[in-house]
Amino acid sequence: MSRVLCILSAALLAALILTSFSTSAQDSAQKQVTPGKRIVRPSFQLEVLVDGRPLSEYYSRGDTYVEAWDGAEYELRLRNSSPDRVAVALSVDGLNTIDADRSSAWNGSKWVIDPYQTITISGWQTNTEQARRFYFTTERDSYAARLGQRSEIGLISAVFFRERSRPVPITRSRPEPAEAAKSQAGVLREDRAATGAGRSVDNEVCLTEMDLDSRPVAEVNVRYEWGRRPICGSNPRCRADNRRDN
Repeated sequence: MSRVLCILSAALLAALILTSFSTSAQDSAQKQVTPGKRIVRPSFQLEVLVDGRPLSEYYSRGDTYVEAWDGAEYELRLRNSSPDRVAVALSVDGLNTIDADRSSAWNGSKWVIDPYQTITISGWQTNTEQARRFYFTTERDSYAARLGQRSEIGLISAVFFRERSRPVPITRSRPEPAEAAKSQAGVLREDRAATGAGRSVDNEVCLTEMDLDSRPVAEVNVRYEWGRRPICGSNPRCRADNRRDN
């Protein structure tokens, strides 16, 4: 049985889960750049939103990419198109979005999504009532750098687990992470794009219990970099296709 935090917001009901096992996955490497349509994945989806709109996705070197814009706040939209309720271990820059832990997906805290539902995560959860907004910033200004964890900067990962039984609500609070300082200078493009812990927003949650399948049903990874050039390089077709929103 796993312990879980539930999110209560105006349009959705989600949850955060604490589990105690391990899992891992690796990306395959490819060299060909393939820009174009938004990548559609069966049953589960992860999107990066700026101003409520999903960023265009690009396929390069075996990975999915989006473009980061300095100082822009963003949200992560998770979609469950399956008939099962699922728990999602969601990490940004290698840090769990609930407790900033670097444990495995199975060990980590998780968000819960009901069947055929979508939730939107706007920031790092700090306690049962508030979160700090995600925003694109330099590596040196990032939340991960402040915690001394730089190895996975630029990676957003969502690992999905299916539920075996229904949860029983309980309550629990989380310590608030240190606030990341805002950058004082312009973006240095030799510095990698990363994510900061920004302004505080309301995000009420509760803790509950869930019984999950130990094997994940899906893993969706999205990487982000500054602008178009790191993704497209000198490929003229890529630059032309990137001008069209999907």
